[in-house]
Amino acid sequence: MTVEIRTKSVKPLSNSFGHLQRRFGDKPASRYQEATYDIQSSANFHYKPLWDPEREMFDVRRTAITMKDWYALKDPRQFYYGNYTTTRAKQQDALDRTLDFVEKRDLLRALPADTRALIEHAIVPLRHYEWGANTNSAHVAAYAYGTAVTSPAMMNTMDRLGMAQHISRIGLLIDGNSGESLLASKTTWTDHADWQGLRREVERMFVTRDWFEVFIAQILVADALVYPLFFQHLDSAIAAGNGSALSSLTDYLMRWYEETGKWVDAVIKTAAAENPENKALLSGWTVTWRDRLVTALAPIAQSTLGNQSEDALAAVVAAFNTRAARLGCGDALK
Repeated sequence: MTVEIRTKSVKPLSNSFGHLQRRFGDKPASRYQEATYDIQSSANFHYKPLWDPEREMFDVRRTAITMKDWYALKDPRQFYYGNYTTTRAKQQDALDRTLDFVEKRDLLRALPADTRALIEHAIVPLRHYEWGANTNSAHVAAYAYGTAVTSPAMMNTMDRLGMAQHISRIGLLIDGNSGESLLASKTTWTDHADWQGLRREVERMFVTRDWFEVFIAQILVADALVYPLFFQHLDSAIAAGNGSALSSLTDYLMRWYEETGKWVDAVIKTAAAENPENKALLSGWTVTWRDRLVTALAPIAQSTLGNQSEDALAAVVAAFNTRAARLGCGDALK
């Protein structure tokens, strides 16, 4: 008896979903495309929201920015749930090893008392800034239109909780896990005069209704000023006299900021290039929030960097102006 084994290929009738075929043609789609494009709810809503009866539940009019295709605001990282969570898990494992290294050797507790006090005053309160950023990113995720924007905005929302937790762990390493630094940081954030400007601007974002303006205010302007000021300039000043123990813990914050910047830059550059009205709006928002936040950060910079504060803040602002001009929303910054 002879057994003959044959192989037969079956040609699929369709290589991807219909909505992807209409956009990209009949070819296999990437995971990012499947999880992102043309899945925004756009019809058959049950009712208009009682709190905003002039608009649909999901409505492009929730921002003054206009786009012919909201899916043009894509994420160059091409994050979707699967590769996003895998990437963050690997990063968290590496970060945990660094935290364990610092904790076992008690590197932060070994710093001079005045340096520990400086970190408690200037770094640990930023856990509340990150909580505010979480709220503002959630606003973008809730009211933006198109999964190309709402999906990475939701990922950014969760990232901000992670940043708040990471900064909290720095505080715990300083106080020996007593939690005293965390309690003190809340009082600093709510009551200390140096921090009230930044707190005011974060809370001003809470009541800003246009989600794209919140995107500009928080994820472009505020982060572009706060992260370099604290995690580069202040960190370098502390490291100059005390070694790199703190730097080993803040390095991830800057790497996350640079990674996120790729998404932010792509969204803003595309929106600014869409039409002159967008460009004018984005430029106006950018200069307004930049000026507010520079004023808000000046007291903290002065109290933490002393004579270096003006140069540090000027360098941060100059770098931001260059970036904004490159994105097409820096006309008003000239």
